[in-house]
Amino acid sequence: MNNVSQDKYDLGLEKGAANYQPLTPLTFLAWAELTYPAKPAVIEGDLVFTYRDFATRCRKLAGALSVSGVGKNSTVSIMAPNIHAMLEAHYAIPMTGGVLNALNYRLDAKTIAFILNHAETEVLLTAKQFSAVIAEALADVKRDILVIDIDDDSEGTRLLGDITYEEFLSKGDANTCTTTINDEWDAISLNYTSGTTGNPKGVVYHHRGAFLNALGNVISFALNSDTVYLWTLPMFHCNGWTYPWAVTAVGGTHVCLPKLEPSAVFSLIEEHNVSHMCGAPVVLNMLIHAGKTDKTQREKPVNIATGGASPPSSVIRKMEQLGFRVTHVYGLTESYGPATSCAWQRDWGSLSLDDQALKLSRQGVRFATVEDVQVLDPSSYVSVPADSTTLGEIMIRGNTVMKGYLKNDQATEAAFQNGWFHSGDLAVVHSDQYIEIKDRSKDVIISGGENISSLEIEEALYKHPDIMEAAVVAKPDEQWGEVPCAFVTLIEDHGEITDKDIIKWCRDNMAHYKTPKFVVFCDLPKTSTGKVQKFALRKLAAEM
Repeated sequence: MNNVSQDKYDLGLEKGAANYQPLTPLTFLAWAELTYPAKPAVIEGDLVFTYRDFATRCRKLAGALSVSGVGKNSTVSIMAPNIHAMLEAHYAIPMTGGVLNALNYRLDAKTIAFILNHAETEVLLTAKQFSAVIAEALADVKRDILVIDIDDDSEGTRLLGDITYEEFLSKGDANTCTTTINDEWDAISLNYTSGTTGNPKGVVYHHRGAFLNALGNVISFALNSDTVYLWTLPMFHCNGWTYPWAVTAVGGTHVCLPKLEPSAVFSLIEEHNVSHMCGAPVVLNMLIHAGKTDKTQREKPVNIATGGASPPSSVIRKMEQLGFRVTHVYGLTESYGPATSCAWQRDWGSLSLDDQALKLSRQGVRFATVEDVQVLDPSSYVSVPADSTTLGEIMIRGNTVMKGYLKNDQATEAAFQNGWFHSGDLAVVHSDQYIEIKDRSKDVIISGGENISSLEIEEALYKHPDIMEAAVVAKPDEQWGEVPCAFVTLIEDHGEITDKDIIKWCRDNMAHYKTPKFVVFCDLPKTSTGKVQKFALRKLAAEM
C-alpha cells in the first residue's frame, strides 16, 4: 500500500477559513442577534434589552475595554449579582481576547484580594452594593487596577472607581470587536474553587469547552427558542454552569434576578411565564419552605435543573408536587459545571412519585458533549461492575474538562492522573448504567470496619417532615473508631422534637449500625457557593 493511498484523506484537504473555524460561544450571540433582533434577550425589572440591544451593548463594552488596554490573556474581574452587566461581561470580555473572572460576592475581602492578585486582574467591574468589601480587598492588592462602578442605586454605599459602568460603555465603539477567535484553546474564563482549606484554586476554561458544555445544556435540558430562563443560579458559579451562553444559543430570554427571594421567584415565574431555571438543592429547599402566600400553582410545569450537591429524593418529590419538573445534573467547577444528567426514561412515568424521585436523585449518565464518565477502581482504573453496590471514583475525560489550575502545575498533575480527571466522588453504577454518588471519598464513615455512606443517612433524615436541612459526618469514637453524627436544621413551624426522636426515625428507616449516635440541632455552616462545610462539622463533632 503506497503512501498516496494512505494519505488520500489528507492530501489537498487541509483546514482553511472556509471549512474550519475555532469553536467559541461568542458565535451564539452573533446568531441570536441575526435571527431574533427584536426579541427580548434580557429582562431585569422594568428594563428590557432586545437581542440587537444586548449584542450592541456587549460590543461597546468590548470596545471600551480594548481601548483601556485589555487584550489577549488580560484578566477582567467582575463582582456583581445576576444583572445585565454580568451577562454582558460573559461576551464582551472574551471578545477582546481577555479572560472573564466572575467573583463570588459571598467571599470575604482577604479571599477576594488573593484572587485579584493571583489572577493579575487588570480591570475590575464592581456593583456599588459590594463597595465595602471591595474597598477592603483593594487595599491588599499589589497592582494597579482600573475600577469601574456598576451604579445599582444601593443606599449607604459609595463609588470606588473613576467612572461608572454606563459612562464607560458609552465610550466604546461597537464596531471594533468581533465574535471570532484564533484559537479555541484560548482561555475564556477563570473560576476559583470554594476550597475548604488553604487558598482557592483557579480553574481555567477554554472557548471550545464553553461552547460544547453550553450545547450539552441545550440538549440535556431541552432549551429552545421559547425558553424563558430565570436566573436563580449565581452567574459567578462555573459561569452560571455555562447557561449565559446556552440560553443565548437558542435565542431564549434571560430574566435576571439580582436577589434570590422565594416570593420574587414565584412572582417572576408567573409574570414572564418562566420555563427553565437552575439552582443548588438549597434553592429547592427555599422554594419548598416558602410562605403559603408566596407559592403559586401553575398549569405548566417549570423545568429546574439542580446540582452542586446530591438532592434527597424527598426534596425532589416535594418540588414535583409544587409544579416543578426536576432534572438532576452532576459536575464540578473543573468540568464547566454539569457533566452528567439524570436523563428521564419514559417507563418511569408508570412509577409512583416516590419511586420517580429515587430515580431522579441519581447523577445519571454523561452529557452527549462529554467524551466519557466512568466509575473506576482508583487503584486499577478498572470500571466497577454495574451492581448498585461496588464503590469506585467518578472520573471524567473530554473537551469539557478544564485546561488546568492557574499557576499550580502540581495540583493540575494530581487532578489528571492516568488520563482522567479525578473527581474525588465515590459512586456505584446501576444495571441501567446510571451513576449514583454514595459519598465524597473523605466523607465516608468507617465504623467498626463497616463503610457507612453519610449521604444514605442524610437521605433518610430529609424524609422526616420536620427537617429542612441535614448533614452527617464522622465523630471519633474509642470503641468503633468513628460513628455517625447528624447535624440538622428544623423547619420554622416544627413540632416538639428531640435528638432521641431523630435517632428513632433513622433506626426505623435504615440498618441500625448506620443510625447516627449523636444529633445536633443548628444552622448548617456553608461555603460561599452554598455547599455544607462538612470539615467544620467534623471539627465540631470531634470537640463534642
